[in-house]
Amino acid sequence: MENKKTINDVFDNPRGFDFNIGTLGECAVDSPVKGMTFVGDGERVLISHDASYLKTVFKQHGAVPSFEKAGPRAKIFHDPAWSRAAIVTCGGLCPGLNDVIKGIVETLWFDYGVRHIFGVKYGFEGFIPSYGHEPLPLDPDIVDDIHQDGGTILGSSRGEQDTPQIVKTLASLNINLLFCIGGDGTLRAARDIAAETRRRKLPVSVVGVPKTIDNDLAFVGPSFGFETAVYATNAVITAAHVEAKGAPNGVGLVKLMGRDSGFIAAYACLANSVVNLCLIPEAPFEIDGEHGVLKALERRFATGKNHAVIVVAEGAGQDLIKNEELKKDLSGNVLKKDIGEFLRAKITEHFATRGGVNVKYFDPSYSIRSVPAHGTDAIHCLLLAKNAAHAAMAGRTDCVVGTCADEHMLVPTTLATIERQKVDTRSALWQAVVASTRQGEYMGY
Repeated sequence: MENKKTINDVFDNPRGFDFNIGTLGECAVDSPVKGMTFVGDGERVLISHDASYLKTVFKQHGAVPSFEKAGPRAKIFHDPAWSRAAIVTCGGLCPGLNDVIKGIVETLWFDYGVRHIFGVKYGFEGFIPSYGHEPLPLDPDIVDDIHQDGGTILGSSRGEQDTPQIVKTLASLNINLLFCIGGDGTLRAARDIAAETRRRKLPVSVVGVPKTIDNDLAFVGPSFGFETAVYATNAVITAAHVEAKGAPNGVGLVKLMGRDSGFIAAYACLANSVVNLCLIPEAPFEIDGEHGVLKALERRFATGKNHAVIVVAEGAGQDLIKNEELKKDLSGNVLKKDIGEFLRAKITEHFATRGGVNVKYFDPSYSIRSVPAHGTDAIHCLLLAKNAAHAAMAGRTDCVVGTCADEHMLVPTTLATIERQKVDTRSALWQAVVASTRQGEYMGY
């Protein structure tokens, strides 16, 4: 059985991977885009700016990892007058979905003159006639103020749908531009759709805009919605802190998103430095014992502090919860066992014979997912959307729009979904979290 490739493999041996983006053919149509600097076909974006690493890897392999630079091209593949676009949003909600939809529609409409743009309702279900979801015609007036609202005007869904049927619907609607906004599962489906259109010799550009509130997709840079999600945790963590301080031996316990990656929890703890324990999937921890959570709380209370705040990512500590059947959602993702309820019960039980404890438990996941994007996060959404539209019009396919050091680039879908991006517990990020919370001291390390 072939070993699964990892993110590290890409950096260790770039010769072993294809960084090129799929194209539908020669770009022979003059672009109608005005007032912009066009990107040349040979322009690339390095995915590392570590000079020592780049020198070493080039010496070893004669190549360094880089991706095609995103942006408008002087020559495009699709004739705008004959182009028809479809936009689909899939998976869980995330701040900024409407911003991305609006950005794609306005770029296609105003920059290219594309007049036939459809929103596919409720994810990939919208391509399957038996569900009865009619496509929503989109234009600048319809999307004018949708960025002010959270969620997605198109709706969303989870679960696999039949790829040949999806492509059949694309063909029947004469769609030649497909934009898939979603996470790991959505982008894998987009990759399969691109492969099926190639098999049928259909000139369809399939371009992904990566959406993962957990910030766990590879090589695409910060995910849209992540910054807003971190910002939205501030009110919840502040409330947990106030509640904890308002009772003797008070514990404010906050569960945040992060199935496999603890980025939101880590960043939230740095953004609001009242947290005393940050628990993430990448850093295994104990409940009992000298280095466990319960002992850490005892040590904190022993210092004269009568309260504590704990932030835990939803995927942390799964190995601690025994005798509970694993379940999956419609997308095939393993549903995590409730670490928040588990910790609340364990803390309450442990301190019942030690003077008692007052645990206030907060689970704000859905309220955070459903807020609109703000500030620079909204700008991030717009730039991703514009570059997705430019890529599709230039006949690029089976790719995802990403960023590196403020440069936008096109990433092959296979590499964007190679594995989940994780918090490196040796990194400056995690070391800052440990220093801010002082959890190493509390856990006896």
